[in-house]
Amino acid sequence: MRTKVFVALLMGTSVLGTAGGAFAQDAALTIESWRNDDLSIWQEKLIPAFEAANPGIKVTFAPSAPTEYNAALNAKLDAGSAGDLITCRPFDASLELYNKGHLADLTGVPGMENFTDVAKSAWTTDDGKATFCVPMASVIHGFIYNKEAFEKLGITPPATEDEFFAALEKIKADGTYIPMAMGTKDLWEAATMGYQNIGPNYWHGEEGRLALIKGEQKLTDPQWVGPFEALAKWKPYLGDGFEAQTYPDSQNLFTLGRAAIYPAGSWEISGFNTQAQFKMGAFPPPVKKAGDTCYISDHNDIGIGMNAKTKNPDAAKKFLSWVASPEFATIYANALPGFFSLSSTPVKMEDPLAQEFVSWRDKCKSTIRSTYQILSRGTPNLENETWVKSANVINGTQTSQQAAEELQKGLDSWYKPAK
Repeated sequence: MRTKVFVALLMGTSVLGTAGGAFAQDAALTIESWRNDDLSIWQEKLIPAFEAANPGIKVTFAPSAPTEYNAALNAKLDAGSAGDLITCRPFDASLELYNKGHLADLTGVPGMENFTDVAKSAWTTDDGKATFCVPMASVIHGFIYNKEAFEKLGITPPATEDEFFAALEKIKADGTYIPMAMGTKDLWEAATMGYQNIGPNYWHGEEGRLALIKGEQKLTDPQWVGPFEALAKWKPYLGDGFEAQTYPDSQNLFTLGRAAIYPAGSWEISGFNTQAQFKMGAFPPPVKKAGDTCYISDHNDIGIGMNAKTKNPDAAKKFLSWVASPEFATIYANALPGFFSLSSTPVKMEDPLAQEFVSWRDKCKSTIRSTYQILSRGTPNLENETWVKSANVINGTQTSQQAAEELQKGLDSWYKPAK
């Protein structure tokens, strides 16, 4: 039976107050979340670490099934029965909760200074004046490769686009491996692991993303068409029948050792570690030419906020300050390799593949997916349309210019940049 998600604020035995501001009463906090796969990590690692340092506060992690979370949470918030701490999805879903008065403004909570504006962007109001969730983790895009295949073929991880396509050509010519495992049937991979993976090197990360939001750039500009043109060149290297290949198909092709490269999100690391019987490495999206500044999609994935109606805001804020601390970041990021701390304090990763991904932050500039903030609120939805256009371009059913023009036309039909 699924754990019942319920607000659990218990006012227990009174304790003596002190000049240091101890809690007048014991407090119990409940965390709402969709990450039911994280239950053991919270119960065995995170909560014990917090409770050891804060003996007056008891914390319960009470997740819902991911597909039920949004509806269940909204119903409980409306009924006044939601937990004290709310795990936040990125961008509009959580912004809507804040705008409805369900999430508290956390701008002044100690520890929020540990995060950059980019790190907080998924949980900050459009005007930048309020942040309503503590950033917990991001996922980073790049390419995971089969080290044994690269060694066998004498290939080194490519740094430029020319080197990237030369490596793909060499793998294809050898014939032992499919050069790259990605299909277009499920659409979203073509955009998420394709367009949004390589695109930031073209539109210069935050510079281009923010210019698009302001209306200073268009999706028909060369820096936005360019990633489509590069994706179109992937087609010969994706293997026979890639148009009918699903996301799980691609995962299996790579972990079974049949493909040499996998366009990836770092969330794959834990699963690949258990499934692949070969050594893996990773490289960031290749730059267009040597010496160019590199950019990575370091995309905000999960945060945690406070129910504005919690009866124990002081205890909740104490917990949120701990989530903003280096201690939490180190425990969480190593318990879930591939979900990286958004804190400005670097976290040393125990998993070598995860450490490779996170090391790119030291040499590349971070950005988030271009479609996620503000630009996918209308119809047609720019994020979903980018899935379709990316797949079409790779399949060869649409040119890069056609895809870009249709995306811009759709955006223009409902979006008017703020002046």
